[in-house]
Amino acid sequence: MSKAESENNVEIGLTVKKSQNLSEWYQQVILKSKMADYSPVGGCMIFLPWSFSIWERIREWLDARLRRLGHENAYFPLFIPESLLKRESEHFAGFTPEVAWVQAEGDASEERLAIRPTSETIMYHMYSKWIRSYRDLPLLLNQWNNVVRWEFKSTRLFLRTREFLWQEGHTAHASKEEADTEVRTILGIYQELARDLLALPSLAGLKSEGEKFAGALYTTTFEMLMPDGRALQAGTSHGLGQNFAKAFDIQYLTKEQRKEYVWQTSWGISTRLIGALVMVHGDDRGLVLPPAVAPIQIIIVPIYYSPERSKEVNEYSLKVLQKLNKSFRIKIDDREDKTPGWKYNEWELKGVPLRLEVGPRDIEKQQVIFVRRDTNDKKEKQAVAFQDIEERAESVLGDIQSKLLKKAEDFLKAETRGASSYEEFRRIIEQNAGFVVCSWCGEVECEREISSDTGATVRLIPFEDSAPTAETCFHCNRRATKLAYFARSY
Repeated sequence: MSKAESENNVEIGLTVKKSQNLSEWYQQVILKSKMADYSPVGGCMIFLPWSFSIWERIREWLDARLRRLGHENAYFPLFIPESLLKRESEHFAGFTPEVAWVQAEGDASEERLAIRPTSETIMYHMYSKWIRSYRDLPLLLNQWNNVVRWEFKSTRLFLRTREFLWQEGHTAHASKEEADTEVRTILGIYQELARDLLALPSLAGLKSEGEKFAGALYTTTFEMLMPDGRALQAGTSHGLGQNFAKAFDIQYLTKEQRKEYVWQTSWGISTRLIGALVMVHGDDRGLVLPPAVAPIQIIIVPIYYSPERSKEVNEYSLKVLQKLNKSFRIKIDDREDKTPGWKYNEWELKGVPLRLEVGPRDIEKQQVIFVRRDTNDKKEKQAVAFQDIEERAESVLGDIQSKLLKKAEDFLKAETRGASSYEEFRRIIEQNAGFVVCSWCGEVECEREISSDTGATVRLIPFEDSAPTAETCFHCNRRATKLAYFARSY
């Protein structure tokens, strides 16, 4: 390796191990793999094509599922009049610290406008005009947009930024039962998306009263566990009850000619899923992308060390590409100013699931060398006959996808522990982190005391098997009413 090549490899390589400093590792992976960059506006970020392509695949998958269920896409304004935001008092109080306001300079008569932190208020103002009869229900709208929440805590790319991308669904129904079904159906779809597309397992359940969405009747959540043992709220689905319907006077005429308030839901996932993807699957070489969302699933690297062999190697590489490009997202890296070793390092950093190496000997043997991203720390290479590469690539990519999920599932299971006393709980939180399952009283005051002391909060209360295993709360000794999963979180 030349001195120049060595210096270039240092530039693109990581200088810290994931196990040594997760925060620094995470930042380096994102910046050096060119997933994102910092914006001149503090707390905001730029989505570069490598990450935005992942978001587009998430969007395509979810959009198709929502459409099959009858949801339609719409778009509402970025600006929300202050009077609308204040209409539901609990909701407004919950968002007040994070709201960014704008007002035209020199126009004191103009009402202050909020840059949307979420769209319930402006959408429901319109729902009150559109919904008149049971024939107008259910109303199932979704929008893909950006929101602004003016974070004062330290921000982190993808996981916590002042502006982020998401989808937010808002539905109106004739009955609580119908709305409850919608809440759970959407949460299940979210978990399926995370599992099947991103290879990310999760736990689902109810939020505590202290953690539920402001203005909601109840909130459901699916939570993931990051390598440092902290939980990440991956998405939420809220049962809003009739709280917003009453605040915005959203009523409909029943078949019996009675006026009733609608029952509503709202739900959303955001680009923080990309942060979870990076953190859970990445390694000391960089990203490890599940094939289902990788912008490039297969990279072909031609190998030749003399100019006279370049033409035949490039022609054979093109032949490989043509055999595979109908079934896979694939590219040839034929840059002449980079050596094969430099290319290996770059594509490993970017997390491409499968590398195909093609050299003069492979042409002679009519084969291709397969190198998996998820196991290449073992230096494993496999020769595959040309006629078998399509079938073998499909098998290998499928195996990578399932193995990444299995590894993450094993970690989640291993890092979920039970505690029967507060002393045991504190020891686990301090020494092991992860989810800690306890019999709990359900009181907001109790959760606040635990959070103040340990930094851990209730991440979820399971839907099923939620009965406490002890008679008294592990912390305050009141009567235990439920099981709760506690953790520190992002």
